[in-house]
Amino acid sequence: MGRKFQKKGKKVEQLEIVPLDENPPLPSQRPSDEVIPKKEKWINKQRVLVFAARGISHRDRHLMRDIKTLMPHHRAESKMERAKTLSVINEMSEMKHCNKAMLFEGRRKRDLYMWVANTAGATGPSAKFLIENIHTMAELKLTGNCLKGSRPFLSFDAKFDELPHLKLLKELLVQTFSVPNHHPKSQPFIDHVYTFTYLDNRIWFRNFQILSEDGGLSEVGPRYVMNPVKIFDGSFTGKTIWENPDYVSPSKQRQLLKKAAKDKYVNRVEQKVQHEATRPMNAYEGLDNEEIFDDEDPIETAKLLALKAKKKAQQTKTPKAALTQKIKDKQMKAVQKVIEQRKAKVKREKKV
Repeated sequence: MGRKFQKKGKKVEQLEIVPLDENPPLPSQRPSDEVIPKKEKWINKQRVLVFAARGISHRDRHLMRDIKTLMPHHRAESKMERAKTLSVINEMSEMKHCNKAMLFEGRRKRDLYMWVANTAGATGPSAKFLIENIHTMAELKLTGNCLKGSRPFLSFDAKFDELPHLKLLKELLVQTFSVPNHHPKSQPFIDHVYTFTYLDNRIWFRNFQILSEDGGLSEVGPRYVMNPVKIFDGSFTGKTIWENPDYVSPSKQRQLLKKAAKDKYVNRVEQKVQHEATRPMNAYEGLDNEEIFDDEDPIETAKLLALKAKKKAQQTKTPKAALTQKIKDKQMKAVQKVIEQRKAKVKREKKV
């Protein structure tokens, strides 16, 4: 009981001296009203309004449906009435929160025009194309296939960097057809490529599947040709920046074809009239010595033939004999002339 506990020596912890310049530590708790900042991956929020006006054919409608499947960043809209002006599209795209618009406009159930415009603030520009040689995915028997919603590569011809109006069209097509990265409806894969080739004053669109890294391709579809008509300063309005000088409207082409067919008919009628006018009234003359077959007596026919041969011999001489006679006459005249000149010279000398 009488043991004494000895106190062991305790080590004193030395506190670190914190300089005044450093920031104080953050509180371990935060208030619930504070908003957590989020880092968004989807930065390029391009949205394209794809729709059509009334009056397009079934093939044009199928082409529009194919383009919608290739563009997961599109927004659909019902058909626009013809009575509305094109400037209304800027309000429609603003209501749909779209900054690009693609309008398909049909004429006479035959011709298809496509408008591509930048509708952000109605600043423009906008381009009008005539769509030719349309082949949709349904009608083409192509072996290519790609994932729906995947992002594409965009390949442009070298001429798009040379001409100024093609540079503008290239930028407009890139912003319209390229799928934004990390789009909610897109897939994080790149398995197909869009090719824009400038040939014969037209832009040829093709869609290929990428088979391998060494450049193996297989066409998917659709395919069509864009013939640029005009480029405007604003969105569906404004001044004309560029106009295609080689553009001929489809109705004008059909008119020229009809005129060519009409000219073909007129030429055929004219040939008939000329044939009737120049046709000989009398029959053609018979062959030589055809009277042999008229007379039954061979002696008489032989006499007639002998008389004809004699008359021909008297009328025409052989060309060789006539030619030699002419040469002899010329030579005699030249000799006589020389003799006369010498005689005249001798007489003058005698007089002197």
